[in-house]
Amino acid sequence: MGSQLTPAKAPWDDVSAQEQLFVLITGANGGIGLSIGERLIDEFLATRSLRSHLILIPTTRSKSKSLQTIKALRDHARNTAQTSTSLRSRVGSSYRWQDTVARIHVLSLQLDLCDLRGVYAFANALVRGTVSNPEGLDDEYLRNVRIPRLDSVVFNAAYGGWSGVNWPKAVWTILTEGLVQSVTWPNFKMALPTARLNDRSNYNYPSEPLLGEVFTACVFGHYILAHELLPLLGRRSESETPGRLVWSSSLEAVGRVLDMSDFQAFNGDGPYESAKRLTDILSITATLPAAIPSSNRFFTPDDPTEAREKPIRPRMYLTHPGIVTSTLFPVPWFLMWAYELALVISRWIGSPWHSVDSYTGAKSPVWITLQEQSALDELDAERIKWGSSSNRHLEVDVKKSEVEGWGWEGKVENAKTLEADTAVGVLKKTIGRKRGASYVTKDDIARFEELGAECWKKMENLRYEWENILEVKKA
Repeated sequence: MGSQLTPAKAPWDDVSAQEQLFVLITGANGGIGLSIGERLIDEFLATRSLRSHLILIPTTRSKSKSLQTIKALRDHARNTAQTSTSLRSRVGSSYRWQDTVARIHVLSLQLDLCDLRGVYAFANALVRGTVSNPEGLDDEYLRNVRIPRLDSVVFNAAYGGWSGVNWPKAVWTILTEGLVQSVTWPNFKMALPTARLNDRSNYNYPSEPLLGEVFTACVFGHYILAHELLPLLGRRSESETPGRLVWSSSLEAVGRVLDMSDFQAFNGDGPYESAKRLTDILSITATLPAAIPSSNRFFTPDDPTEAREKPIRPRMYLTHPGIVTSTLFPVPWFLMWAYELALVISRWIGSPWHSVDSYTGAKSPVWITLQEQSALDELDAERIKWGSSSNRHLEVDVKKSEVEGWGWEGKVENAKTLEADTAVGVLKKTIGRKRGASYVTKDDIARFEELGAECWKKMENLRYEWENILEVKKA
């Protein structure tokens, strides 16, 4: 995957940095991850200049999956280039779909987020070496190319860790809570105890301290990866667009699922939901005063020279896909049709959150990736959880999501302020709320910031602890 060879000339080297977009997506061989790549291709081609190049770096856990992912994304790019009437109208009679395809590049690398040594090696190869696609490609190969920077890193990869559904409870919940609430915040999934990666011989971890599988796959592996990629995400001056770290969370990240005394949810009944709640807290509080002592350490490259030369840190954003038909949800394959039907019905009767398909669910991370920085700054987008939303007419957009203890924007809300909401249709804050949700108060927001500071401190302590255990920074 990576090497220290002299970099080969890359097909995007002939255009300026302003005409390049480098996006890394974890867990991109299927589902929402693959759809993020597909939607990025479509919206990039529709909105960027006719000279611009998109470099997608989807990660998978094996070379065979990488080859499948490259083929799928190339096929999608080819189909878009051949069928898009807007692209033809922009170019005119001289339009050649081959020229459009030649501006989309896919470089798929292998990454197992539970293998922390592998995470460090992966980042080192991207930052300091050259990287290549796996053998077995017919078209553009991309061998020994250097990645000069990363514009966005989308943390999509996750592991659910469920064993199935408590069907009697599911039926009762739907009858008593209604369909929409039940399939938006299901309380009938049966979670497996989170596995201890220390027990997996292939990772060669010591017996202590314990490292949880779901926690590492969803949060900690990404957290380490982000820090190690800072040399590619940092910028030299304010005039450059900062890099972006884009987390993918979940609507199910409610307050009760995170137990600070059981940080990795070894004893809890929802390790996935706990990890997503932690994701929300880390992302939203990253720049709040109480968290800054810890988050500043995280956002500072280990190399003092890098830290001096690239003082502009990346921005951190929070998204979620809404509710999509996914193999993560523990429904038997022969009942997947019924699950999907329930989501479609929920959308039809007014839910804003039932994206149903992964392409719709990919809207929010793609939106964050492609927005102008000035637009994001004007929205104070780092302090908001952005969800993919769709109405019954299949109109897709991004919607501000309510976060327990924080609200929609970290502002005190009540019935009166919500009446003044200028959003329309399903994008209004009052649409799609969890039943029983409380209005956020000034004290709630202060406690949320304090919780953020505690989470950041724990994560930084864990990062340093495992860095020393693995001895990855020794010369």
